Amino acid sequence: MHKISLKNLLSDFLLALRGSNTDFTTGSINRAIFLLSIPMILEMVMEALFAIVDVYFVSKISVNAMVAVSLTENVLFIVWSIAIGLAIAMNAIIARRIGEKDYPRASSSAASGILVSALIAIIIGILGGVFAGNILELMGADAQVIQEGIGYSQIMFASNIMIILLFVNNGIIRGAGDASVAMKALIISNTLNIILDPILIFGTWGFPGMGVKGAALATVVGRGIGVIYQFYHMFNGKARIKLVFEKTIFKLKSIFEILKTAVPGTSQFFIESAGWMFLVRLVALEGSEAIAGYYIAFRVIVFTLLPAFGISHAAATLVGQNLGAGKPERAEQAVWRTTIVCMVFLFLASVVLYVWSSSIVSIFGNGQSIVNEIAEKGLKIVCLAYLFFAVGMVVVQSFNGSGDTKTPMFINIGAFWLFQIPFAYIMSQVVGLKETGVFLAIAFAHSIHAVTAFFLFRKGSWKYTRL
Repeated sequence: MHKISLKNLLSDFLLALRGSNTDFTTGSINRAIFLLSIPMILEMVMEALFAIVDVYFVSKISVNAMVAVSLTENVLFIVWSIAIGLAIAMNAIIARRIGEKDYPRASSSAASGILVSALIAIIIGILGGVFAGNILELMGADAQVIQEGIGYSQIMFASNIMIILLFVNNGIIRGAGDASVAMKALIISNTLNIILDPILIFGTWGFPGMGVKGAALATVVGRGIGVIYQFYHMFNGKARIKLVFEKTIFKLKSIFEILKTAVPGTSQFFIESAGWMFLVRLVALEGSEAIAGYYIAFRVIVFTLLPAFGISHAAATLVGQNLGAGKPERAEQAVWRTTIVCMVFLFLASVVLYVWSSSIVSIFGNGQSIVNEIAEKGLKIVCLAYLFFAVGMVVVQSFNGSGDTKTPMFINIGAFWLFQIPFAYIMSQVVGLKETGVFLAIAFAHSIHAVTAFFLFRKGSWKYTRL
C-alpha cells in the first residue's frame, strides 16, 4: 500500500520527472495515474507552448501573417490526424506488449511503425510543398495572404515528417511507460522554438529577419532536435524499447497490426480536423479580423486542453498495459479515476478563461479591438463546456488505449459531422450569429461527444479488444 504523504508525493513527483520502467499493472492506481500524468501534462504544456509562442510572435508581424499561419495550421490538422492516429496505434500496441512482458515484439512493432510513418510523411511533404499556394487559396486566403504566407506553408508542409515522427515516437515511448522521455523531447523542442522564433522572425545575432518563414523554420528545427533525442533514447539500449538499426526492417505482420488500429484512429482525428477546417471556412466568410480572432481563441483553448489531453494519455497507457496483463477491472478503475482528475483540472482552467479572458486575449491581439472581441467571446463560450471536454477526452483515449479505435471514430462522425457542421452553418449563416454561431457549435458538439462516449464506454465491449 503506497501511503499518501507530502514526502511520498514529492518523491513520486521527482520519480515521474526522472522516468522509470515502473510496472503499472500492479500497485496503487492513484500513484500510477500520478506517475504517468505529471510528465504527460508537462509534455502537452510544452506542445501547447509551441503554438502560443508562435501566435505571440506572428501577431507582431501582421494580420495577414496570422491568417496565413491559421489557415496553414488548419490544413496541417490533417497531418496531425495521421500522426495522432499512428501514435494511438503505437501506444496501444506497445502498451499491450509491455503488459504481456513481450519486450522483443514491442521493439519490433515500434521499428515497423516508425518506418511506415516516415514513408507516409515523405509523400505528404512532397504534395504539400508543391501545392501550398493552391491549398491556401482553397481555404479562402486572398492574394495578399498567399503572397505573405506561402513560404511558411511550404516549409511546414515539406517538413511534416518532424511532426509525424515526434507524435509517433512519443506514442511508442508513452506506451512503454517511459512518459518522462516524451516530456523531455518536447521540452528540448519547445526551448529551441522559443529561442529561435524572435531570432529568425525579426532578425538578430547576425541572422536576417525572415518574417513568417522564420516561425516555420524555428518550429522545424525545434521539432527536429526533439526527434533526434527520441531516437537516441530508443537506440541506446537502456529503455524497454530497443531499436537496432540493422534489424529495423518492414515486417508485414507488424505493419498490418499497426494499420488495423491506426486507420480508424487516424480517421477519428481526420473527422474532427475536417470539422475544424469547415468551421474555419465559415469564419473566413466574415473577413480577416474574424479569422485572426478565431485563431487566437483557438490557440488559447488548445493551450488549456493539451495538458488535459496529457492526463487522458495516462488513462490510455494504463488501459493498454492492464488489458495486456489480463486485468480489465483495474483498467476500468483507472479510467474513472483519471476522468475525475481531468474534470478538476479543466474546471479550474474554465474559471480562469472566463474571468480573465480579456487580459489573456490582449496579449495576442496586436492592438486590433475587433480581433480581441471575437477571441474573448470565443473563449467565454467554449470554456463553458470544459467539463464535457474532460469526460470525452479521457474516455475516448481509453477506448484508443484498449485498441478499439473504431468506436471513437463513429462517435466523432456523429458529433462533429452530423451535428457540429450543420449546426455551425445554421447558427452562423442562417440565424446570423456569424463567428458566435461557430463557437456555440464547438461547445455543443463536444458536449454531445462526451455524453455519447461515456455511455458506450460503460457497456464494456472495449475490454475484449484483441491486438
